[in-house]
Amino acid sequence: MKLKGFMFDMILSELEDAVGIDNVSTRQIDKLTHGVDYFWLARMWADRGQALPEADVIVSPATTEEVSSVLKIANYYKIPVTTWGGGAGSQGGALPMTGGIILDTKRMNKISECNTDSMYMRAQTGIIWQYLEWHANERGYSTMHYPGSVNCSTLGGFLAHRGIGVLSTKYGKIDDMCLSLEVVLPNGDIINTLPVPKHAAGPDLNQIFIGSEGTIGVITEADIRIYAMPEKRTFHAFLFKDLTSAIAAGREILTKIKPSVMRLYDEAETVSIIKKVIGMTRPGVFMNFALEGLEEVVAIEERLLLDICGRYGANDLGGDYGEKWWKQRIDFFYPGHIMDIPQMFGTMDTIATYSNIEKVYWAMKEAIETNFPMARFIAHFSHWYEWGVMVYDRFIVDDPPKDPKEALRLHNQIWNAGVRAAIANGGVINDHHGVGLKLSRLMKEQYGPAMQVFEGLKKTLDPLGIMNPYKLGL
Repeated sequence: MKLKGFMFDMILSELEDAVGIDNVSTRQIDKLTHGVDYFWLARMWADRGQALPEADVIVSPATTEEVSSVLKIANYYKIPVTTWGGGAGSQGGALPMTGGIILDTKRMNKISECNTDSMYMRAQTGIIWQYLEWHANERGYSTMHYPGSVNCSTLGGFLAHRGIGVLSTKYGKIDDMCLSLEVVLPNGDIINTLPVPKHAAGPDLNQIFIGSEGTIGVITEADIRIYAMPEKRTFHAFLFKDLTSAIAAGREILTKIKPSVMRLYDEAETVSIIKKVIGMTRPGVFMNFALEGLEEVVAIEERLLLDICGRYGANDLGGDYGEKWWKQRIDFFYPGHIMDIPQMFGTMDTIATYSNIEKVYWAMKEAIETNFPMARFIAHFSHWYEWGVMVYDRFIVDDPPKDPKEALRLHNQIWNAGVRAAIANGGVINDHHGVGLKLSRLMKEQYGPAMQVFEGLKKTLDPLGIMNPYKLGL
C-alpha cells in the first residue's frame, strides 16, 4: 500500500469504523511482531538485523461481519490483505510481503456450539486450538487433533494449510475433521459451504478453501468434529533392523487394524532425537504405536500388532517407551530438543505411496547430503494411510553462513534440491506445513498445466490479487 498522508488517514478512519479504533494499529512494535513467523528465513533475517516485511496497518476484527467490512475496504482501495493467526507457521505464509493490511484473527475466538448429537463444535477460526480441546474435554469429548503447535496455533491456521496431528492415522487430517465452513470472499461477500461434507451436490466447497492459505478468502468459522474419549489407550514400541522391514510391517498393519499413532524414526533420528528425549539407546529404527477405543477391541488389535511386528523381526520394547513418548510428545518441539538459530534447518515433509516412499526418502537424503556436505539429514514417518505414508524429513546445518544473503541462497538451494528429489520420485511439495512463501516457486513444477485450475480460481474470486500475494504460487 503506497497511500500516505491524508488519504492513508482517511482509510485508517474507515478501518477504525469497521472494527473499532482500539483494534487498528500502526505502531511499529505491532508491525515488527507481525513481520516474522516461524519461517527460518524470516527469523534469520531478523537475527541478522535486516529489515523485515511490514504491513502498513494491523486490523483485528471480532466477527465475520467485521472481516467482510475490512475486505470491502481493501477491495475498493486495492490494498493487499494477509491473514494472521498464531504466527506459528514455518512456511512464511503469514508474512505481509507487499505491505497493506494484516488481518489478525485472534479476537475471533468464540465457540458458539458443542453439538453432542451430531458430534461437532462450531467455533471462530482465530481460537487457539488448545482452547477447543479443553472445551471438548470438559464435556467428555476430544477433537483428537494433537499437533506439535497445539498451544500456539489457531483453528484457521490449521485449516489454511491442511494441518495434521499425531493421531492422524485413526482420525485423519484437519480436512477430514471439518464438516463445514463460513468464508468471507475477497469482495466481502459471506458464504457458507453445505452443512455436511459428504454429498452429491457438486464439488465439496470445503476442499477449495481448506489449504488455500488465505489466497482466495478468509475462513471465519468452522464446524469441527469431536469424538468420545477412548475407553482405553495403550502404547507399544518396537525396534526394527531397518526402514524397509518397518515400513512393510506398517503397511500390513493398516490392512488389518488402525492405530491412532504410528511413528517410525530412521537411524539418524533415533540416535539424535529418541535417545535424547526418551532415553532409548539401542541401535536400529524406533517405531511407536498407540491403540485406542473399546478395551476389548484394543486387546485384539494389540495381539495382531505384536504378531505382525514379530514376523518382520522387530524387537518388542513394551509399553514404557511409548508411554514416555506420549507424555513428552510436545517436548520434541521445545528449546533443548528442537533445532534453533544459529543453526539452519528445515522440515521437508512429503508423502508418497508405499511403492514410492523409500525411493523418496533415499533420493532426498542423497540430494541433500551429497550436494550439501555441511548438512545432516534425519527423518521419521509419522502419518500413515492404507495407500502410503508421510516422511517428516529435516536438514540441519550447524554452521550456516553469517551473511544473510549467502544464508538465504544456501537455504533455498537445499530446499530446491530436496523437494525436487521428492517430486521426481513420486512425492509432493509438502504434506501438512503448507506452501506459503517458502515453496511457492515450486508449485508450477509440481502441478504443470494443472496449475491453471488454481490460477482460474484466484482470478475469478480475487481479480485484483489482493489476498496474500506471492503465496501458494499465486
